[in-house]
Amino acid sequence: MIFGHISQPNPCRLPAAIETALEFLRTTDFRTLQPGVVEIDGRTVFAQILDLTTRPREQQKPEVHRRYLDIQFLAWGEEEIGIAIDRGNNVIQEELLAQRDIIYYQDSENESFIEMIPGSYAIFFPQDVHRPACNKHRATAIRKIVVKVAIAALN
Repeated sequence: MIFGHISQPNPCRLPAAIETALEFLRTTDFRTLQPGVVEIDGRTVFAQILDLTTRPREQQKPEVHRRYLDIQFLAWGEEEIGIAIDRGNNVIQEELLAQRDIIYYQDSENESFIEMIPGSYAIFFPQDVHRPACNKHRATAIRKIVVKVAIAALN
């Protein structure tokens, strides 16, 4: 996992597909876009613009992806995201890899939480369990952008 703020320069060179995704996040005015999907580079890099309301941690399910990494970016609001390394010990609640490239777990072992503020982003790789859109203090309306980057594009 990589955690940062979009206003800060990258401390190191990242794969071109991730750099493309971060540039999209830096240069897009998300107040002008409706929720939905925005293609950045076909199905290799694309963004999902989501308007959500955060919920208590126990109501959000931890998830992982296998074909895409997630760059979760908070445009406005506040949230916490649970994070953990997937060591293969979590009980699967629902497996939707073929349909949506997602596995939901019942819970996540050794989970920590990060606080997201506007401009924060977190890059989750296939080994990173994440539980997004959790309340920081209370239910909060948020706009988040999830940029999906095909793992195959990183080679």
